Amino acid sequence: MSESSPRPRRRPSQTKIVATVGPACDEPAKLVELIEAGVDVFRVNAAHGDRQEHQGSVDRIREAGQAAGRVVAILVDLAGPKIRLGELPGGEMECPTGDEVRFVRGDVAHEPGDLTTTYEPLLDELQLGDRIMLADGTVALAVERLDEGSATCRIVQGGLLRSRQGVNLPGVKLSVPTLGAKDRENARWAAGAGVDFIGLSFVRSADELRALQSLIESEGAEAQVIAKIEKPEALEDLDEIVQTTDGVMVARGDLGVEIDIARVPVVQKEIIDACHRHRKPVIIATQMLDSMQHARLPTRAEATDVANAILDGADACMLSGETAIGRYPREAVEMMHRIALATESVPRRARPVDAPDLAAEGVNQITEATTFAAGRLAEELGAETIVVASASGQTALSLSKNRHFVPTIGVSDSQATLRRMCLYWGVIPLPGAPTNNSAALLEHVVQRGRAAGYFAEGDRLVLVSGTGLRTTRHNMIVVHELD
Repeated sequence: MSESSPRPRRRPSQTKIVATVGPACDEPAKLVELIEAGVDVFRVNAAHGDRQEHQGSVDRIREAGQAAGRVVAILVDLAGPKIRLGELPGGEMECPTGDEVRFVRGDVAHEPGDLTTTYEPLLDELQLGDRIMLADGTVALAVERLDEGSATCRIVQGGLLRSRQGVNLPGVKLSVPTLGAKDRENARWAAGAGVDFIGLSFVRSADELRALQSLIESEGAEAQVIAKIEKPEALEDLDEIVQTTDGVMVARGDLGVEIDIARVPVVQKEIIDACHRHRKPVIIATQMLDSMQHARLPTRAEATDVANAILDGADACMLSGETAIGRYPREAVEMMHRIALATESVPRRARPVDAPDLAAEGVNQITEATTFAAGRLAEELGAETIVVASASGQTALSLSKNRHFVPTIGVSDSQATLRRMCLYWGVIPLPGAPTNNSAALLEHVVQRGRAAGYFAEGDRLVLVSGTGLRTTRHNMIVVHELD
């Protein structure tokens, strides 16, 4: 079935759902199930598997989108400079609080209590007093002695270590580049494969984002960059990072290790607010419905976490292990969809609709003022939907960020733009609609809506359009009432 003749589906949530592809769902039939359950964007994690596997996932996602008759987007998540422990004798090691362990050079630890890492310059960049967090922060060390070949650390918080677990160094200035050689290769492949978003892990500065954007442009691709916020340095440069990137992911896993975990909820709100100011979509990720990897229902705390992210103004919520390796991937998507609908049913609490800051850098004043007024008008008139034709997606994103809680239909001649809209809160991409004639566009939307049972006599639609003047394409609002 083509994208131009979609199947009847459940009412979409305005909050978008990102689902990670993995063994639990990486088959066309399973992917179709997830699309019909509410997935808008699929995430391919480049940290696992090889290029051939990643390309297979991309191909199957596109096939599933066609089969489901939906526009779906693909996010390839680059691994970034993730530091990991080397192999441990027997595969694991108990670390009692108060004991000492020692990091040594090389790939193999020969003495009891010795550790190695995948990051060769580690011993050259550590200083006395530095903190080292292992295994997602469950084991904490403090550097007490340094010499040419080792770093002796006191175990501050004990626990069990396993081979290849993650190593985080909060506050340590590392020389490793954010966009390393392997990530560059994967980014070139992703750009050539026509994916829609490329996630850059462990972002520390806006210049790192510009480097990835330049690489994508050199490949002649249209993929947008998602900055993953998980380092304290990114918080120091947050506004410039948000202004530079195309979208943001609050990667709470590593972020909760790199900064005090007690600060994560407040920092999440600060990042969302920055994305709202700069008109950039933001994804909240990590452990949102984590218990659903093994259970059919989430905990009450997890359901509240998803709802609070939506109330804070998140554009999308992401599922990781829940869909990649969990036992109940479809149920996890359905649950996130249910929580989103329940939370969106009290729209005024979800985010107050404030007038946009027309003085903000990078904001098109005419487009922002027009979309804000269109949304306010649609609410006052009780309109069923707002329709916007958007070549690049920026006007659709502006409508999304104004949060008027009137569903928005986005149309475009560009398939890449339509897929981009999959990440925009409240925007439903509609392929195959005429975009160069306002009357024809409205007629097309009305016919499709009536056929699907969405519209009836007396319903009102608000169209955001343009007069063709050189100042902007979007400077006109049309109200259409069905007769």
